[in-house]
Amino acid sequence: MNLMLAEDDALLADALCAQMRRAGFTVEHAPNGAVAEFLLGRQAFDAAVLDIGLPMVDGLTVLQRVRVTQPALPVLLLTARDGLEDRVAGLNAGADDYLTKPFDFPELEARLNALLRRARLSPSAPRGQSLGQLTLDADSRRALVDEQPLELSPREWLLLELLMAQRDRVVTKEQILQTWGQDGGEPQSNAIEVYIHRLRKKLEGAGVAVRTVRGLGYLLEAQAAP
Repeated sequence: MNLMLAEDDALLADALCAQMRRAGFTVEHAPNGAVAEFLLGRQAFDAAVLDIGLPMVDGLTVLQRVRVTQPALPVLLLTARDGLEDRVAGLNAGADDYLTKPFDFPELEARLNALLRRARLSPSAPRGQSLGQLTLDADSRRALVDEQPLELSPREWLLLELLMAQRDRVVTKEQILQTWGQDGGEPQSNAIEVYIHRLRKKLEGAGVAVRTVRGLGYLLEAQAAP
């Protein structure tokens, strides 16, 4: 199982990574929230362990953003705060489980295994998704139209992946910027329009359309046959 551990305490992170590897997991470590977002946006993980108190971008924000593009990813939160309000905030942000520090590693391992079992038993969206003549393979990060590959920049891929995951639902500019790992602002918003235009050109003949919903955002939908 491929895990992402986001923990800023270097000693604890080293110990957890060593124990997880001994337990048979493959682990990628993120020392802050920005790196966690980068890894989650560019690699396929079976589960993620997020400390809430991460520097740069806190764990709850990372969780809320990753839920936009990976709603089924099992996520366990770690925190030194054990108040009811803290637990509720974590679960409401999209966490699947919650573990308070200090903890024993066997408990963390058992909770992770339970999350992974539930994920395997639960129906989930396929890694390959299709709409019209467009197919996305999230594992290889390729887009195909009638089995012919589309040449996409990294931002175009992330944009198309988000639109496909939310197909027939409006995707806001804020969601797009979060997927790109950027904050809001006029220059970035203008850039979105440029990338939407490029994507529309590349999707011509794919049987899909990126529709602008004025004042709200964009949605990907199947195009009616002529």
